[in-house]
Amino acid sequence: MNINVSRRGFLKASAAGTTALLVGINAKGVLAAGSTATAATDLNPFVKIDADGTVTVIIKHFEMGQGTTTGLTTLVAEELDANWDTVVPEFAPADVERYKNLFFGAQGTGGSTSIANSFMQYREAGAAARDLLVRAAAQSWGVDASTITVENGMLSSGGKSGHFGEFVAIAATLSPVEKPAVKTPDQFKLIGSDKLHRKDNTGKTNGTAMFAMDVNLPGMIYAAIIRSPKFGGTVVSFDDSAAKDVGGFIAAQVLPNKAGVVAFGKNTWAAFQARDALSVEWDFSAAETRSTDAMIADHVALLDAPQFDANHEVPLASVTPILEGAAKTIDAQFTFPFLAHAPLEPENCTIEPVGDGVRVHDGCQFPTLTRPMVAATLGIDPSKVEIRTLYAGGSFGRRANAASDYNVEAAMAFAVSGRKVPVKLVWSREDDIKGGYYRPMSAHRAKIGIDADGKIVGWDHRLATKSIAKGGPFEMMVQNGVDPTSVEGVAESLYTLPNMGIGLSDFTTAVPINWWRSVGHTHTGFVMESLMDMVATETGQDPIDMRLAMLDPSGANQARMIEAIKLVREISGWQKGDKRGFAAHFSFNTCVAVVADVTVEDTTVHVNKLFMAVECGVAINPDVIRAQMEGGAGYALSAIFRNEVTLTDGEVDQYNFPDYELLRNPEMPEIEVAIVSSNNAPTGVGEPGVPPTGPAVANAIFAQTGKRILDLPMTKAGFDFV
Repeated sequence: MNINVSRRGFLKASAAGTTALLVGINAKGVLAAGSTATAATDLNPFVKIDADGTVTVIIKHFEMGQGTTTGLTTLVAEELDANWDTVVPEFAPADVERYKNLFFGAQGTGGSTSIANSFMQYREAGAAARDLLVRAAAQSWGVDASTITVENGMLSSGGKSGHFGEFVAIAATLSPVEKPAVKTPDQFKLIGSDKLHRKDNTGKTNGTAMFAMDVNLPGMIYAAIIRSPKFGGTVVSFDDSAAKDVGGFIAAQVLPNKAGVVAFGKNTWAAFQARDALSVEWDFSAAETRSTDAMIADHVALLDAPQFDANHEVPLASVTPILEGAAKTIDAQFTFPFLAHAPLEPENCTIEPVGDGVRVHDGCQFPTLTRPMVAATLGIDPSKVEIRTLYAGGSFGRRANAASDYNVEAAMAFAVSGRKVPVKLVWSREDDIKGGYYRPMSAHRAKIGIDADGKIVGWDHRLATKSIAKGGPFEMMVQNGVDPTSVEGVAESLYTLPNMGIGLSDFTTAVPINWWRSVGHTHTGFVMESLMDMVATETGQDPIDMRLAMLDPSGANQARMIEAIKLVREISGWQKGDKRGFAAHFSFNTCVAVVADVTVEDTTVHVNKLFMAVECGVAINPDVIRAQMEGGAGYALSAIFRNEVTLTDGEVDQYNFPDYELLRNPEMPEIEVAIVSSNNAPTGVGEPGVPPTGPAVANAIFAQTGKRILDLPMTKAGFDFV
């Protein structure tokens, strides 16, 4: 996969002595086409077709394993009728206007939006390119365009035929139609196919795929940072006497923000060893110094008097008299720990001087954040910051924090190094787990009123968690004091829940928090589906039948969820009275339903099999969808089984995978994934598999033991997992 460093570099590389057809968005934001010569000032392409017939799809969303390079390429190749084997993806340069996420209004990847926001944009670019080639061939051959067929990268009419590249010179002189016709679902050949290989498979298998960690530039030096052991601490002074004895040590400097000391070395090992040899005096006056038990207690205390009403139609106070008049009530309280993202590739970033600016080499998840943050750190204009996006070995939200922390750290290290040579900042696994960004700790308390007929009459739901959006560039999301990421999954539940009041309190801590795979749904999904199971048990209803009865089929998303639930019931062979677990959750505009089969022997639990059904609209790449459901389930199981980040006097206790243990192969259950057939626009798949997995397993454990799991990880309930 070719990865160019800038828009100018991309166009220059495209020219390479031959004419190429470019199709994309012009300065006015409309579909346009041209050649490498004519497009340099007015076009950022989505599709490039070279004279040899090679089709390059410009990928505006980075690849962290979720399949964007395959999905976006599929959309173009489908409409273009290209040869799948010769279509190649290439990451887009940083350009917020032309390559922005249409849902965010910024260039970035996240929220399981890559395919959903690009679906028509990339299809129309492919369709426009096809139309241009057809018209060019018609002109070249002197035939009517209607007689030309396109298949597998070839155009033909009568006895004439030719590959795409033979017509790019003429096509580049034509104007694309304003609204190209795209295929109907019955015409799809690649979309929905199980036979497509992932576009990143070969490079990741043979080692040619370039990850940010692979960057090695001439004259490059390496940087490692010792950060405050307590969040919010600052440097008072440091001693590098012992570091000077480390072979390959270059120098050490306090970071400009005094959040740490950077050690420079001739290689990664030297930088790490020198960093570890530094002696630093810290100021902890503004740091977090509480331990986990105290922080949990403070979360729970906030539930007594919520700061904000998250459901303005039903004030929390109005629910109290309804619950007092209920025939019976269900009361439950849940707590959730901080969680690390723990991507396979820890954070790293390389910055090199280029002319009067810099080039950033990064698995860059959010160029719109990274570019200005690096520019501000270095005191240069954002236009002087190029971003070379490479593959990222996972993220789960870690690389998209509002502070662009590791990019800014790399910029600070580059600045104090003298700005003369490339600087590569590398985090260790220990750096990430002990001093990274975390899924916020949270607590829930719910009281549900049920009448004599077993119907829900009122629901008092309270949450306490630190806001992800407040105090940063995403604060625009906050409405009436409520951060929607704190209450998502509760506030927009698809179930018919009368008189549901939702109270929210913001927890305050210096511990940095960030989106974690499925964000707020990671805890709200567990709570909601555990509570629904409690209602089913209390009222003697089958868990699946009860949920179906509480979904209004006239609602579009409710109807989709009904389809997912019915499908998972079918593939799992669910029968009323089974000692199995069920959960369903709607997140990122996608419906996922899960049935869990577990074996419990004394306190030992093994998850035998998960059945998952997903309604995500048009299934662009079924194999990728199944992989994301499976990966999401595995990620969720790691979290609910034993993962937690705990603090003692403000310092993180865990340091690496031995004590922040991931799911092992023998612990991974068999997973059967079924995809609901749909012609709806595609929705997210990277995250929605996470939320329902945990409660499905917890409900299965209850079905066999009668023990509810209200505090995560499940080891707190005395269970071991094998």
